Amino acid sequence: MRRSILLVSLALLVTGGVPGAVAQEPYPTRPITLVNPFPPGGLADLTGRPLAAALERVLKQPVVVSNKAGAAGAVGMQSVAIAKPDGYTLLISVPSITLLPEVDAIFGRPPTFSRDQFAGIARLNADPVIVVVNAEAPWKNLKDLIDDAKRRPGEITFSSSGPYGASHVPTEMLLQAAGGLRMRHLPTTGGGPAMTAVLGRHVQFWCSPPAVAAPHLKSGKVRAFASTGAARHPSFPDVPTLKELGALRAEERPAGDPAPAARRDPPGRAEHRVPQRDGQDPDADRLPGCRRVQRVVGRGRQAAHRGGETHRPRRGEVTAPGTPKGGAA
Repeated sequence: MRRSILLVSLALLVTGGVPGAVAQEPYPTRPITLVNPFPPGGLADLTGRPLAAALERVLKQPVVVSNKAGAAGAVGMQSVAIAKPDGYTLLISVPSITLLPEVDAIFGRPPTFSRDQFAGIARLNADPVIVVVNAEAPWKNLKDLIDDAKRRPGEITFSSSGPYGASHVPTEMLLQAAGGLRMRHLPTTGGGPAMTAVLGRHVQFWCSPPAVAAPHLKSGKVRAFASTGAARHPSFPDVPTLKELGALRAEERPAGDPAPAARRDPPGRAEHRVPQRDGQDPDADRLPGCRRVQRVVGRGRQAAHRGGETHRPRRGEVTAPGTPKGGAA
């Protein structure tokens, strides 16, 4: 079973219809929209807002965060997929950008968007999710939760950021690994509402991104039972992994293999180049419990820089819309 890792990705519309002319124009010359396909309070929002502030300092233009929540992120993702590919619409995303097209295919319905409409730019962070429960829950550890679920099938409820999304899928993986447990699922519109459901005791637990759980763990309002990572999270060294607890076989790869568009460089693609910053950004490490992987947005689909090392984004690390189906520019 694959280890579930939450990837936060930056997606940018980088392709254009006129190869040469657009590439020579100054960029940017007007405000940029950064679409967060979830409501405030989730990982995409916690990552996107400091990112927008950092981009404004680099690009010398306003970067406006626009929350377009709904359908586990599909509403906001589709809005970017069909936007004009001029470099002024960006998307900050999580693994559902990979999962949702597969769900559409499984159910035989027209896709909300295609992964070929996006191309990789930069991965911002990659973290496992953490199983958290309300501090007043009766269980002391994950084994207690699982044993109670076996005694009371269908009575325990968990929340998620949306159906088939980045927190729903890891939870279902855990239930299957624990012997096919039956629980109720309360899908919400994002990580913020999912955590609120746990805090308000409307549900018993959820699989939370570390950055979302961190302040509530610190305040004692929730407790952490396990992490889906292959190793313990450095911000939560006392939280065991599911592998340690024997509840999941972890592997060093993310759940879901993203689109091949991240590796394509179609001919004739107009490109906007963004200045590189080698120094530390004051906002780069402000996300609690979040391991930063990428500090700087690279040059479109060209190499992005991680420290002093040149790094081409792997599939699914980050995505950018604007690549038509079939890879033609």
